[in-house]
Amino acid sequence: MNTKQKVFITGGAGYIGSSLTPILLDAGYEVTVYDNLLAGGDGIIHNFSNSNFKFIKGDILNKELLHQSMEGHDVVIHLAAIVGYTACRTDEIGSYRVNHEGTRNVVDGLDGKQLLLYGSTGSNYGTVEGICTEESPLNPLSIYGITKTMGEEEVLKYENSVAFRFATAFGLSPRLRLDLLVNDLSFSAFTQKYIAVYESHFMRTFIHVRDIAEVFKFAIENQEQMSGEVYNVGSNSMNYSKADVCKIIQEKTECYVHYADFDNDADKRNYVVSYDKINQLGYSTKIGVAEGIEELLRVFPTIKIENKYRN
Repeated sequence: MNTKQKVFITGGAGYIGSSLTPILLDAGYEVTVYDNLLAGGDGIIHNFSNSNFKFIKGDILNKELLHQSMEGHDVVIHLAAIVGYTACRTDEIGSYRVNHEGTRNVVDGLDGKQLLLYGSTGSNYGTVEGICTEESPLNPLSIYGITKTMGEEEVLKYENSVAFRFATAFGLSPRLRLDLLVNDLSFSAFTQKYIAVYESHFMRTFIHVRDIAEVFKFAIENQEQMSGEVYNVGSNSMNYSKADVCKIIQEKTECYVHYADFDNDADKRNYVVSYDKINQLGYSTKIGVAEGIEELLRVFPTIKIENKYRN
């Protein structure tokens, strides 16, 4: 590996980026994180002691600053996005701008030689019957899925690109998210000894955030055979129903689980996904759901969420 390779990460202070950056720095890459710090910068503080780390505060909608900042890098990893159907529903116009227009800005700033790696999502599939592969038609149902699909289409217009459709993320990251299914249910079990879950029979596939980070490093190292392709990224062994996840959490916390139909998933994620395509290249996930839950339960005692209106 060329230890002088330079990697540019949009949204690098987020959930995935804050896990990815240390992995790349440890592997000898020079890393520039470009982020507007909408969710804060605590997740990247530990990187500043590394001389190969650089931070630029910027927005992907600021085309001039973005393009200027991208210059001179060998690899561009595009993670900046408004993520999840709840966040996208709250700001639909902003979601279209960031997830579609912002992605187009990234593509427009590439020099033709740079490798572009894009963090896409399984939400692009919408409703699927049978086993979902990369050849399954895209039918996004939520604003999140629609805007990420539009972004993916922009990415694939660029010849030297790879798009990853990730399974549902979970696990501990320097920039922790508690709105993800496994993380949210685990936190509820820890703090309230109670879980309420809807559509418990719905099937999901899961991937730990550090395994997500590792696939970007894998793609940099295998770009010649991966460029121009789309990959589902997850594990064939981690296709679980929501009820299955609740049982794992219940075994570790002795919480009460209530199954109800008080809500629904706008993305209609209820299918089994095949990860054969990425596995055949030699990539496989390492961290299981049970291990990730145990990791979360160990860190939860350090987390305090305050409500000043509660005695």
